[in-house]
Amino acid sequence: MMKTLFLNPPACEGFDGGAGSRYQAKREIRSFWYPTWLAQPAALVKDSKLIDAPARGLSLDAIIPMIADYELAILHTSTPSFANDVKVAETLKDANPKLIIGLVGAHVAVSPEPSVLASNAIDFVARNEFDFTIVEIAQGRPFSEVDGISYQLDGRVRHNRERALITDMNTLPSVIDVYKRDLRIEDYFIGYLEHPYVSFYTGRGCKSRCSFCLWPQTIGGHKYRGRSPQIIAEDVANIQRSFPQVKEIFFDDDTFTDDIPRVEATARLLGKLGVTWSCNAKANVPYTTLKVMKENGLRLLLVGYETGNQQILFNIKKGMRIEFARRFTADCHKLGIKIHGTFIVGLPGETSETIKESIRFAQEINPHTIQVSLAAAYPGTYLYRQAQENGWFRDSKQDLIANNGMQISSLEYPHLAHEEIFNSLSTFYKRFYFRPRKIGEITWEMLHSWEMTKRRLREGVEFFQFLNQRQDGA
Repeated sequence: MMKTLFLNPPACEGFDGGAGSRYQAKREIRSFWYPTWLAQPAALVKDSKLIDAPARGLSLDAIIPMIADYELAILHTSTPSFANDVKVAETLKDANPKLIIGLVGAHVAVSPEPSVLASNAIDFVARNEFDFTIVEIAQGRPFSEVDGISYQLDGRVRHNRERALITDMNTLPSVIDVYKRDLRIEDYFIGYLEHPYVSFYTGRGCKSRCSFCLWPQTIGGHKYRGRSPQIIAEDVANIQRSFPQVKEIFFDDDTFTDDIPRVEATARLLGKLGVTWSCNAKANVPYTTLKVMKENGLRLLLVGYETGNQQILFNIKKGMRIEFARRFTADCHKLGIKIHGTFIVGLPGETSETIKESIRFAQEINPHTIQVSLAAAYPGTYLYRQAQENGWFRDSKQDLIANNGMQISSLEYPHLAHEEIFNSLSTFYKRFYFRPRKIGEITWEMLHSWEMTKRRLREGVEFFQFLNQRQDGA
């Protein structure tokens, strides 16, 4: 094997650079996801090294001295960070001209040719599901023999045939030993999860067809492929042995609840281990399954509600009805399952009134915490094609973040200006959190836990800073 470095590149201060996240910008509260998409091939390549620069707070100057002995560097990139990551690649190549540099991630999967041509420092890009692609590169195979890559040859870009999706996820090794070897778990913090936490994927793909969602449309696909409950339990037991300080485990699958029998079987095994865990879920899980999950250690569900307007749910192909979401949420409240609800403003069909409708809906169902994002049309998604065809992009650059790292509203409509979409995010947060019921809930929570008091006070400071700083990106 080549001596291989897997690098989540340095970026702007506060950049949520976790390679597993689909939303790469500054958040309202400092957050870092585990770089699972890099950790997985790192687990396959013997004696490799994983560096997560944003989470560790490492600058490019700090990384350059480390790369002299490496033969291969794999950088995870995204649409918002691509220009920055190309500069990182160029700096690494200048420092080590013999270094082979490959880029991975959804951005290069859907735009392989311009990505390869962006710089001579980029030797190849790996498209789609790239785990075994990187293994073959590290083994020294000629580029011409490696499925799933694009590279320059004689001044032209060559696109090798697609690599087949992995059908048996059990063939992939655990990422937990890579975490133990290369990461400091205390670096990873999510406002709605207990700290410290560990997250990883138990499967890939998502049955839903949400028009805006990046990973299923670019890398994971719409067929959910999961590891067996027994192997998931072995990974969790490994976490218990390796990181006894961990308070919560988060399963980062796009929709962990896509396979109900597997969820229930996994939950029962987790219950025997006595762990606290959380996961992504769609708002259609039946009460009986929620009960099994809760009785076996489930604490929180991350649920993408997106909007409180049924027509917008139809527009984005969510496959969800508002009445189902209401019933699901009521079931969670009854069982004592906390919910972190995510919402998006500015989706197709949005109006001033539908934004108000979503705010009222969020207040009514009252998840424990929320996250509000601006609609973002990433290349490779159906929403991106819609925006191009209908002229919804506010300008030709189609930027997703401002220079300060804050998300901006890249979409606008004839009846709804981007300024109103942008400003509605702050309004949404304020109307959800600054009401007696929610203030009372947070105060009660703080009164019963000194740790929670310290945490909520710090998050409150970060939240107000976020609301003030984002005005610079308007």
